[in-house]
Amino acid sequence: MNNTKSIIKQNAIWVVFFCMVIIFTIANPTFIKPSNLVAILRQVAVYGIASVGMTFVILIAGIDLSAGSVITFVNIITALLMVKAGINMWIAALIGVAMATLVGVLNGFMVASIGIPAIIATFSTQTIFQGISYLISGGMPVTGFDDNFGIFGKATIGIIPVSAIIMIVCFGIGSFILNKSYFGRYFYAIGGSEEAAELSGIRVNRTKYLIYAFSGFFSGLAGIVMLSRTGSAQNTAGLGYEFDVITCVVLGGVSVNGGIGKISGVVAGVLIIGSLTNGMILMNVSSYMQQVIKGLVLAIAVGIDCLSKKRQAV
Repeated sequence: MNNTKSIIKQNAIWVVFFCMVIIFTIANPTFIKPSNLVAILRQVAVYGIASVGMTFVILIAGIDLSAGSVITFVNIITALLMVKAGINMWIAALIGVAMATLVGVLNGFMVASIGIPAIIATFSTQTIFQGISYLISGGMPVTGFDDNFGIFGKATIGIIPVSAIIMIVCFGIGSFILNKSYFGRYFYAIGGSEEAAELSGIRVNRTKYLIYAFSGFFSGLAGIVMLSRTGSAQNTAGLGYEFDVITCVVLGGVSVNGGIGKISGVVAGVLIIGSLTNGMILMNVSSYMQQVIKGLVLAIAVGIDCLSKKRQAV
């Protein structure tokens, strides 16, 4: 009996997901059609890819508010490299992701070496790189790059979008790091108790550099996928995306207090947010009400996490 309860508790997020699928299918049968399911996969790819890096950050009780601005910055800089400098799309994409990783390193420097609280450090880089994106683009969208660039966001293999395959690979990498590498054990240890991790010989500051670099990398990769899908680099491309990514991660069971969480739960969180957004659109729910509902979902997820933490402490 206890084992059954434990299994249900561990997989509760998946139960919620399947219940949501059933509800939206009853409300609008279009929801379950293959074409719509493929559309959902395309829509969640950006969230899913960025959520891997955010998972690492939240596991150490950190936060990365710069994820949305990094997505925007990569959109703009990659598009400009292709359009204005005539650089090959593969090289431009690599440069874009490399620059996003450096933004993550900058966040790591401010958090680990200077000691700035993560929420302030990443809010600063969010503001800085959003401004830089406007400055280098002149506030105008960037278009006219190679149609072949659509391979990352528009192409499919069979009926499966390439962007979804990239997302799945990223989830696989994230799961491997957390479950099979010693770095993953470090992430959990730091999130559980930074002081204890330091005393056990873990180089906490160096690990924080790595974690924020990962976050920048995955946000950059998400930016490439978004640019490929839209075919236009917009100055508002990643606006608010950090909120959705954080919601996916926390909803997936990663504790905001650090030290608890799995990639498998984050996968469910991503699918729930994607299905929720798509389902509400099919039901003609206004965009403003969608924001209200997503905000409530985040508040409930964090509230459950906090209550669970209190019960464990008693």
